[in-house]
Amino acid sequence: MSILVLADLHEGQLGGATAHVVAAANAIGGDVHVLVAGEGVQAAADAAAKLDGVSKVRIADNAVYAHQLAEPMGALLVELSGDYTHVLASASTTGKNVLPRLAALKDVSQLSDVIAVESADTFKRPIYAGNAIATVKSDDALKVITVRTTGFDAVESNGNAAVESVSVVVENGQSSFVKQELAQSDRPELGGAKVVVSGGRGMGNGENFKLLDGIADKLGAAIGASRAAVDAGFVPNDMQVGQTGKIVAPELYIAVGISGAIQHLAGMKDSKVIVAINKDEEAPIFQVADYGLVGDLFEILPELESKL
Repeated sequence: MSILVLADLHEGQLGGATAHVVAAANAIGGDVHVLVAGEGVQAAADAAAKLDGVSKVRIADNAVYAHQLAEPMGALLVELSGDYTHVLASASTTGKNVLPRLAALKDVSQLSDVIAVESADTFKRPIYAGNAIATVKSDDALKVITVRTTGFDAVESNGNAAVESVSVVVENGQSSFVKQELAQSDRPELGGAKVVVSGGRGMGNGENFKLLDGIADKLGAAIGASRAAVDAGFVPNDMQVGQTGKIVAPELYIAVGISGAIQHLAGMKDSKVIVAINKDEEAPIFQVADYGLVGDLFEILPELESKL
């Protein structure tokens, strides 16, 4: 049994999600290889080689893979998939973009958002916004799986795997990269932050989100938001936490003025410690919170910041 993990890349560097996907691959068992595909990604390949449980890193370094577009990446995986029983990627924008194409081209079913491994062919995944967990079994010869990284603890970096080049260079006449606009922030990236402070519709307006800045700075936290706050135009959508936003599982999650709609809970309920601040003591968020504070956030936040 052999497993291929598609590495997550961020600006040419190995993304933190890869270590979580390798953990899922180790839980399946067998020979674990990591595919690093991009342009100028030798440093990412070297980092992947250090991940525990990885026996080989395969590097496809070519301009056609530069932005990990679905069409060339899918074709590359089709070429390599004959050597493997499983292909895994994180349930990130890249994984969700590329792996369905591989599954379609190989005419197999995809298993999405896997949070636990029962055996080599049986997995668990959330359904109904996380209200139920489905146990699914695949009889396909090739199992194509996206992994919800919050379900697996990242592996350590104590390994020393071999790195080999992949000679496959595919043609791509179907898509071309135009541009990307990246949000710039000095704070930790939302998906990988150890502490997240999120605001909801209770913040009132976008200007009031500045009340979270001081707390986030003192805690070294990322700032998130509920869908209600995003839909109201308070903050940009890259800050959204929830079923249709980012799935996070930090060590500490502070929800401020968030009622706790089921779609939001689906994106943060795996957090280690959840703190809720809301003036409505009947808010659903208190059902999942480890610590709840009922009160006016406009009084509580300045006091919390001063105490910190």
